[in-house]
Amino acid sequence: YPYFVDDVTRTLLGDHALDGALGPAGSAARRRAVFEGGLSVTTTLRPDDQRLAHVGYYLIDEGLPQLEAITDYVPTIRERVYRAVVSHALPAYFVSILLLLLAVLGALIGALPPAGAGAVLAVVLVALVPASEIAVNAVNQLVTWVMPPRIVPKLDMREYEIPPEYRTAIVVPTLFASTDAVREALEHLEIQYLANRDQRLHFALLSDFTDAPAETLPTDDAIVAAAVDGIRALNERYAGGADDVFYLFHRPRQWNERQRVWMGWERKRGKLGQFNAFLRGRAPDAFATIVGDVATLREARFVITLDSDTVLPHDAAQILVGALAHPLNRPVFDESRRVVSRGYAILQPRVGVSLTSAHRSRFAAIHSGHPGVDPYTTAVSDVYQDLFGEGSYTGKGIYDVDAFERSLDGRFPENRILSHDLLEGCYARAGLLSDVELYEEYPSRYSADVSRRYRWIRGDWQIARWLLPRVPMAGGGRYKNSLSW
Repeated sequence: YPYFVDDVTRTLLGDHALDGALGPAGSAARRRAVFEGGLSVTTTLRPDDQRLAHVGYYLIDEGLPQLEAITDYVPTIRERVYRAVVSHALPAYFVSILLLLLAVLGALIGALPPAGAGAVLAVVLVALVPASEIAVNAVNQLVTWVMPPRIVPKLDMREYEIPPEYRTAIVVPTLFASTDAVREALEHLEIQYLANRDQRLHFALLSDFTDAPAETLPTDDAIVAAAVDGIRALNERYAGGADDVFYLFHRPRQWNERQRVWMGWERKRGKLGQFNAFLRGRAPDAFATIVGDVATLREARFVITLDSDTVLPHDAAQILVGALAHPLNRPVFDESRRVVSRGYAILQPRVGVSLTSAHRSRFAAIHSGHPGVDPYTTAVSDVYQDLFGEGSYTGKGIYDVDAFERSLDGRFPENRILSHDLLEGCYARAGLLSDVELYEEYPSRYSADVSRRYRWIRGDWQIARWLLPRVPMAGGGRYKNSLSW
């Protein structure tokens, strides 16, 4: 896959292209030095960083100024403005919001009849929140109009098998309330497999029982038996009797003193965290029931996590693996801040509404927007990715197991974080794949939509403390906040 530095000079600045690339300003000695000596790399990255050995580093990444310098390229005015905005993204974003907010408030005050300072202040306080909402939405819309979509580079693994070093587990964290729920989960897992076949893709259910007043219920044994038999049947059908395609990882209930109930430890976050630890030889007792050849699965480098209603379209898994495996996207860990500072440990596709769920009820038809597959859309603009180079992780995507665990080790206190996905994307640095789309169901009832939004709002209030200089940590206490502004 990769081109190396000397290949860059031969490909871009070979004998047939040297005169045209360097132009008349380039002396013969300089052209010869460029061709024979390769590109001169001056960077603060680690010497062993593989990005420096990839041609894309000099075409679309931080090495582009070096290539422009040796080819005497003069950026256009539009390119200079774009680079200035990107290099000063945070002040440009907030200053734009502030100016527009002041303009909205100024227009409102100007429209008022003559009044005293107290009345004006009261109007400003009342209008501050809606005016800020207008300013934020307007600036976000302006960014998506002006900024071109920032496309994440990828290796094309659709035409070839995924290499052994990029073995990937596709997992679906789920709850088993009955044998019918087990049957639905198995059918969903089978569909994802049929759309994304590769000998280095493995499919697993990470399951819990539903919350209960006791550690075990009379129906538990039948539920586990149905899951075990179903996974074995899928392996028999598609793996020729082997047990290295479909897996089951089922956890027992644990007593939660705070919620006064028997439940799976830390719910979805706990399942994924214990699964990651299990892949690396830790947490041997986290799962009470395991089906499948775990020796093969422990070689997995990446994990694709889906919700129980998320659809992974044809070849989407191969695209996700190819994106995270690209040298320009590989995570670089900052030891001092203990966060991923370059590249990405998580890549989040955009999520659309499935066509079937959009027409399941009148409520869904009204609120779901434009569902289904749009074959003419390849990429969309996103404020966070296009302006800041980072996306917002919503719990459905692909992550690098080692970088993910390293950046989140000891971060979160128990029973305190509901919207853990957003924080995980900040610590492990998430990127948005705007040209890759997953599909999920839209709530068919107003009550279901309200319940979902209630969880989101509750989770947002929980993580609001991560705006402070010091934030909670696992085991109690606080530490210096290492998140970027």
